[in-house]
Amino acid sequence: MALLALLLWLALGTGLGLGLDPPRPAWAGEGGTAAAAAPGCATTPLFIGLDGRRYLEIRRAPAAQKLDEYVRRANARLLEVAQDHTVQPHQLVVQDEPPFSLVGIREQDGRFNPELAVGDRAAACFGVTRQQLALRYRDGMRRAITSYRGSHTLGSWLRGTALAALVLGFYILWLRVQGGLNRRLQRHFAERPRFMMQELSRLGLGGFVEADHVRQIMQWLRQVVHWSLVLVISYLLIPLLLGFFPPTAGIAEGLRGQIKTVVLGFLGGIVQAIPNLVSIGVILVITVLAIRASQSWFRAVDHGRIRLPGFYQEWALPTARLVAILLCMAGLAAAFPYIPGSGSKVFQGAGLFIGALAALGSSAIASNIISGLMLIYTRAFREGDRVEINGVVGVVQDRALLVTRLQTPRNELVSIPNASVIGASVVNYSFSRREISQPVAIATTITIGYDVPWRQVHALMLAAAQSVPGITDEIDPFVLQTALNDFHISYELTAFVRAPDTYRQTLSEVLAALQDQFAAADVEILSPGYHAIRNGNRSTVPKNG
Repeated sequence: MALLALLLWLALGTGLGLGLDPPRPAWAGEGGTAAAAAPGCATTPLFIGLDGRRYLEIRRAPAAQKLDEYVRRANARLLEVAQDHTVQPHQLVVQDEPPFSLVGIREQDGRFNPELAVGDRAAACFGVTRQQLALRYRDGMRRAITSYRGSHTLGSWLRGTALAALVLGFYILWLRVQGGLNRRLQRHFAERPRFMMQELSRLGLGGFVEADHVRQIMQWLRQVVHWSLVLVISYLLIPLLLGFFPPTAGIAEGLRGQIKTVVLGFLGGIVQAIPNLVSIGVILVITVLAIRASQSWFRAVDHGRIRLPGFYQEWALPTARLVAILLCMAGLAAAFPYIPGSGSKVFQGAGLFIGALAALGSSAIASNIISGLMLIYTRAFREGDRVEINGVVGVVQDRALLVTRLQTPRNELVSIPNASVIGASVVNYSFSRREISQPVAIATTITIGYDVPWRQVHALMLAAAQSVPGITDEIDPFVLQTALNDFHISYELTAFVRAPDTYRQTLSEVLAALQDQFAAADVEILSPGYHAIRNGNRSTVPKNG
């Protein structure tokens, strides 16, 4: 940034002691009102100068001459005088010969050679007398000749070459330093996957963005800032280098004028926008304070320090996110009128474009968002619950506004759109233990032949359930006879799981225990049913070992 400020200062012609003249005479703007009122004065003036630098402003040519031809001849004659080293600047004098005041060269022998004629009509264009305007023209011509001769010397070329080499050396050194800093920032952003996530979480926005997205945005901003600095400094370097050499000094003048206009316009815009920027800052501070206050309050509700009748603790964090979004939208709506250029056609066009995109893609997004809100406030499940949705069984890893993510027992991550979730039946295996302090039950059915007493079957199934460590003793297991089929009887065992997280493993252990109990009692399980007639074939009861 220091190099940027230095180059900006030098590019505008204020440094290195080059003695560069302003792009137009200091008095050029005087008498503007009179010039507009005086008949015959050009609204767009022309200038007499050397090497592209303006020294004399001409608004009206003497007699009936055309202004552009007069200025062209005057430029050529001024260049001849500047290149004629027998003429010294102090020889330029003013001699009054009514109705003109003449600017010319006083020769050594006393002869006077007129070069420029100033009449009353030309002086009226600037609101001064012709004698005053002639003196100004004389001083401008002296400055032009002195500057031209001073810059067209061997020493001037050598000095310009040395200064150009010095500036280029600093520029190359800065490029190396800037490139190294850019690479360091790239590594810094890449090695910190949780970059900026803590600050976003404090604002309640951490749940709406991911670390990878934040890192990609920071990398993009880094590239934009880096290349913007390179382009700006390279552009500022051009007029600075051109100004070191007389043939290109005029081009440098034009570029410096453009840069000066842009910088002054930018600074003027900033000054004019200060009241609006202060208003935006106040709105931003109020919005941030409101978000932090709401976050603290909902955090207290989530931790149980504040209790509201009918408001569950699990609603606290999702509600905090919604409140943060609403506060951000309210702050944006309040600050928008104060944004510079908010009433321009560009903003209106951008608003129409965003509105069109929202209209095209809002249907599915709005449906999923509304479904996500319904899932939150209907308390169908929360993060960490074991559920079954659309035949998918897993633990809820994330409950966002658009999708719900489940981790299956095989460590698969399944994302289900909330619009599909809201239209499907949801089985929550963790709800009963958390809400009513009751264990969730598992049930399995086996079929046994009519030749086995039902009391023995009940005893074997209950013994199998009681032998499994994952079955709790809070509620005793029980057996129901659910059907008298053609060839066997259906028995259903209901037992209660100690922890919902072990539901799948406990069910497997119960099935294994049933096989062991019935095998030990030499009772055959007829699942699936056997339709063959017994003719001496061996039983299906497994042998021990």
